[in-house]
Amino acid sequence: MTLGISLSPFTLNNSDNAVDAAVTAGREAAAAGVRSVWLGQLFGPDSIAVAGILGREVPELEVGTSVVPIAGRHPLVVAGQAQTAQAASHGRFTLGIGTGSRAMAEAAFGGSFDRPIAHLREFLTALRPLLETGTADLHGEIFTAAPPFSAEVAGAKPPVPVLVSALGPQTLRVAGELADGTMPYLVGANALNEHIVEPLRAAAARAGRPTPRVIALVPALVTSDVAAATAAAEESMAFYDKIPAYRRVLEKSGVQRAAQLAVLGDEDTVAAALEAYFAAGATEIVVANSDLTTEADRLRTLALVGELARARA
Repeated sequence: MTLGISLSPFTLNNSDNAVDAAVTAGREAAAAGVRSVWLGQLFGPDSIAVAGILGREVPELEVGTSVVPIAGRHPLVVAGQAQTAQAASHGRFTLGIGTGSRAMAEAAFGGSFDRPIAHLREFLTALRPLLETGTADLHGEIFTAAPPFSAEVAGAKPPVPVLVSALGPQTLRVAGELADGTMPYLVGANALNEHIVEPLRAAAARAGRPTPRVIALVPALVTSDVAAATAAAEESMAFYDKIPAYRRVLEKSGVQRAAQLAVLGDEDTVAAALEAYFAAGATEIVVANSDLTTEADRLRTLALVGELARARA
């Protein structure tokens, strides 16, 4: 069981060079003992490309995406990107994908995105054989993926693992059947086992797949100024309060707002909260939102994550 950190695309883009900033942050993380670094995806830096560069530049790290929305993307294109990142990192890349929010997908790309589960199932049905064999033969309702020659990328070994950001029963079913695990964000430790781990494992077992990974993406910050961190969390995380899938899982976690799941406090407070996620069935933890306040707080958080990762190595 390992611990990692995620890098915000907002933070990376608030620099002179987003790729250089990611490499610098990755080197800091590796020096602190952190085992993995994950890249979020919006509409700026391409997280798959940045992860591949980061994995090549910092060979001590596992790298991945957390997560790439599939709206506006084709499985053939994503398979090529992911395999290239796997080759660049020499086998240390994991692809995290998700349906994304309907409102954002329709606003950004136009058209309708009213069948996200079917969209996800077809995407994965094409993506998995492309990553494993370099070919696919899907002629679905949403996608056609039937390349006339091999889509393999030399050096992309082992096949890229795929995680799905899954929060609801239908998405968890698809993830268990067709992916290697899930990477849920904003699920409280008290709700993780019942609402994520158990249904995911059951779906994987029915499909005859291995026990899936559960990488809990947890907003956490080591800080001495909890009031300031709370205000920052309320501002930066309010977006999720408006998304139906997150509202449902927040309710299951016993809170009303996303910011209430942010773990804020001293090292002992944050360490205990992360341990609760492991106890609830997380196989790995990735700390998110560590850039909420000051640089000193970010470095304290990084140091703690590295310390906990070394203790579990």
